[in-house]
Amino acid sequence: MRSRARHAVLAVTGAALAGAPLALTAPAHAAGPPGTINVHRGGPARSLPFTARRDGEALISFTASAPGVSWVRAGAESAVVSIAVDGRHVTDLVVPSSDPVPRSLGLGHVGKGRHKVTLRFAKGSAPAARRVTLRRTAVRMPEADALALRHAPVVVGRTGWPFGDPYQNATTDTPLLAWHETRPAAAPGHKIIEYSVVWSNEDGGTDTPALMARWGRTTDIEWVYRVEVDASGRRVDGTAVYQAPMHLTLKFTGRYEGDHPVLQTCTQNNNMCDVVSPDPPLRFLPDATGTRPDGRAREAVMDREPWTYRIAAQEMVREKKIENPSDPATREVGDQRTYLFVEFAKATGAATGSGSVPGVALGVRLRSDPSRIYRSDHDEPTWSIDRDGAVATTVELPEGTKVSDIASIEALRRPTGTGDNGAPATVTSINRGFFLDDTFLPQPSAVAWKGSVTLTQADPSAVLWRP
Repeated sequence: MRSRARHAVLAVTGAALAGAPLALTAPAHAAGPPGTINVHRGGPARSLPFTARRDGEALISFTASAPGVSWVRAGAESAVVSIAVDGRHVTDLVVPSSDPVPRSLGLGHVGKGRHKVTLRFAKGSAPAARRVTLRRTAVRMPEADALALRHAPVVVGRTGWPFGDPYQNATTDTPLLAWHETRPAAAPGHKIIEYSVVWSNEDGGTDTPALMARWGRTTDIEWVYRVEVDASGRRVDGTAVYQAPMHLTLKFTGRYEGDHPVLQTCTQNNNMCDVVSPDPPLRFLPDATGTRPDGRAREAVMDREPWTYRIAAQEMVREKKIENPSDPATREVGDQRTYLFVEFAKATGAATGSGSVPGVALGVRLRSDPSRIYRSDHDEPTWSIDRDGAVATTVELPEGTKVSDIASIEALRRPTGTGDNGAPATVTSINRGFFLDDTFLPQPSAVAWKGSVTLTQADPSAVLWRP
């Protein structure tokens, strides 16, 4: 979700709304500076009237904060705001921080004319949550990304129906971001749109140490819905699919709200179902107008929204998934501020024999002891990375390590299982490398490299970067 904080509700300029005519008025019952809305526990709903000068998909954006809230503390995890348009519940906002965070959410399709957004303090909020403050609140109707918004999925919160907690996404595995990617379809003029979501973690599936080694994060990133559209933007019947439990791809047979499919997070590792549990209280329509930069790993969408790293780290601490004290010699996940977060690009060549495919891990040597190598895979073969393209990993290092302490970063080839099929692995870039700061936010990338290094059975390691 991309920040639109610069569009204050009473300072909407023609440039900001170029190609997206929209008239806004001051929010009723708002307190504070123009564009600020405070929603209180037990207080009245707040409203934001707007006038759409055409039919289309609308977005609401703001910076959101909730005093007394912190995703790291049990009983203070988040405040929830329910958002309706003209009395129809459209989306919920989970606010996991007392610090202002830029957010953007879909409001669905609106017709030409006057409308009203209503915001209420919702059930599911943590006991410590008393108020949500939304600053620089604005509604807009983008034209450039209208097609992506039109078909974006509504993701209903995980309830564990019939016996689970219907508000669990207010405390765990909350959806943080969404984005879309497009590619040409076989039919001339048609395209395929795929939507993905970033969750704060997954309560099932890959364990946390393997997440850090194989994916370079503790969030969960999954594609959720894919559909083909024709040249006029209409959905092509029979082409809609979604990622179902066990990562199966199934045809979507559920209901639509306009062109928005309604899916529900229905597993502990955030796979989808197209049958929704009765009366689920939480639903999410994140802004899916963003897309992944060409040639970059999916984690690049998190890099654009650094607050996601903080939320991910805080969930690990609260759920007691962090080793204390941190020790890079063990495979357990330590304090995430001790990890070097790296994205690199690789390709695997043709096999020359039988056996397992080789993966690539990264190794880091420090100036203080260059004879010791710290490995991203912690010497676990299945934790090396066998997928190709731009990929992300992390390397755990001693507490207090800085980029200036690094002597070298190396690429390490190793088979992921029994035997070795002999395929070479070629590494062509390091796209970024950073540590988290004291507040768990990414520091500026201080590592980059481009070249071509081929790893083989005979030469399984090579230095990629030195400061």
